[in-house]
Amino acid sequence: MSTGKVLRFDQVRGYGFIAPSDGGDDIFLHANDLLVEKHLVVPGVLMDFKVEEGERGLKASAARIVGSAPEPSVSPIAPVRVVSHAEDADGLCDVLPVGELTQEVTETLLRVDPALTSTQIVRIRAELIRIAERYGWVEN
Repeated sequence: MSTGKVLRFDQVRGYGFIAPSDGGDDIFLHANDLLVEKHLVVPGVLMDFKVEEGERGLKASAARIVGSAPEPSVSPIAPVRVVSHAEDADGLCDVLPVGELTQEVTETLLRVDPALTSTQIVRIRAELIRIAERYGWVEN
């Protein structure tokens, strides 16, 4: 048996990946190979599992939870002071390349809610980029 932490698990699609405790490549995990209810499989949960060779590489089977995910640390959000253009001496602000903003948004979304699906992340990112472009916050 091997152990590892769940990196991500898509509850809708029923699959995800485990990072083995002893290192090496991530292990594919499918809902059909769980010995627990899939809604309990969340990022950070420690699992015990057998490693098998699947059609596309290593996969976990007979997977069960042996440790809970750490409580997310919630840092207080500092109040934001909104400065109008009239208060800003030169009327300038930092402008990011679209790729850099996209990366920042993706990392933030995954940190805040690792259970978001890739489709959800892509939709949120696209909308935030549209807003940033409308207000001139990004370079094209």
